[in-house]
Amino acid sequence: MNQPPPSAARPRPPIPMWVALALVLLLLTLGFGIALPQFLTARNLSLLLIEYAITGILALGMLLVILPGHVDLSAGSGVGLIGGIAAVLMVRHAVPAPLAMGLALLIALLLWRAQGWLVVRQGIPAFIVTLGGLLIGKGLFWLTIHNTTVPIASGNTDNLLSLLTTYYLPQQVSLGILILVAAILGWLFLADVRAEHAHRLTTGRLSLPLPELPFVGWLIIVQSLLVLILLCGRFRGVPLPLLLLGLVGSGVYVLTKHTRLGRHLYAIGGNEEAARLSGVPVARVVLAAFTILGGLVALTGFLQTAYAGASTTTVGELMELDAVAACVIGGASLRGGRGEVSGVLLGALIMVVLLNGLSLWAVPPEARLIARGLVLGLSAWLDTRLQAKGSRAA
Repeated sequence: MNQPPPSAARPRPPIPMWVALALVLLLLTLGFGIALPQFLTARNLSLLLIEYAITGILALGMLLVILPGHVDLSAGSGVGLIGGIAAVLMVRHAVPAPLAMGLALLIALLLWRAQGWLVVRQGIPAFIVTLGGLLIGKGLFWLTIHNTTVPIASGNTDNLLSLLTTYYLPQQVSLGILILVAAILGWLFLADVRAEHAHRLTTGRLSLPLPELPFVGWLIIVQSLLVLILLCGRFRGVPLPLLLLGLVGSGVYVLTKHTRLGRHLYAIGGNEEAARLSGVPVARVVLAAFTILGGLVALTGFLQTAYAGASTTTVGELMELDAVAACVIGGASLRGGRGEVSGVLLGALIMVVLLNGLSLWAVPPEARLIARGLVLGLSAWLDTRLQAKGSRAA
């Protein structure tokens, strides 16, 4: 019997997800840059980075809930509510900014832990629990601010909260942080390579070459951050929210890749019953995911309120959909068990670039809503296709 040549029998490796996302981002950036000269100005890029940081932080929190197979529809309402609580405490009750933000953070942690308790202890689907949370949170938000605008850049509030989106890091400080980030990322990627080597040693596949992606990814990230710092230096410097996004992203990366909690999140999303039989404390893990999400919702609420300059009834509107879309665009599965921090950050950047470009293009609000809906629908379709391909491969 004639055997096919080895080259014909070997399947072509698929294009990595991050390559496709980077290509989409590049095409969007070039398209808007050519059509809109103001898109690539230092000022607009600085504002875009603030918007990206806000969306990215919320999307990273959403990832922690999506990994075990849940979703949170109340995050956007929570962004408005928690930011509104902090603003009202500071403006109407003269509470110092750190104390007001601390109280608002505590409320967020309790609220999201309560939602997680309803999901894991009462067996109510997360979709229903958080849909109710969306409506309740929106109503509480409007009651808190009395359906009025609460400015935060007045009186004793012109400090910590407003500084979150108005403070810029000097270029020298940014370069020092870049060196530290490069060292930390190098250590993390090296740990991943060592873990892969140990896995291949135990499975007898040591002869296979180790992937070069960790080093390539490290090099791309460091170079991108350097270019980013130089571009931001042409305006005022690196905005503080971008540093906060880096800290949150690093924390979520370590949590998902190098802790027992992260391994349990993936295990529950892959097969909850098998994880439970293996001794994974499913209830505690999901509760922890919802609680951490609550903390990141609070941080997003502070940033979004500070960026808007006031707490208004529209703060946080539809942000939960942007966060979910960023996760799914970045390769996370709505059924759980799949998702990476790097993909979520790329997905969030694609969403922000799209919305920023449409806004500069003076696209009507209704058209922007349609674009958001199309992106979300496309993300769901992509998730379904990937799931079907994975099932056929299995």
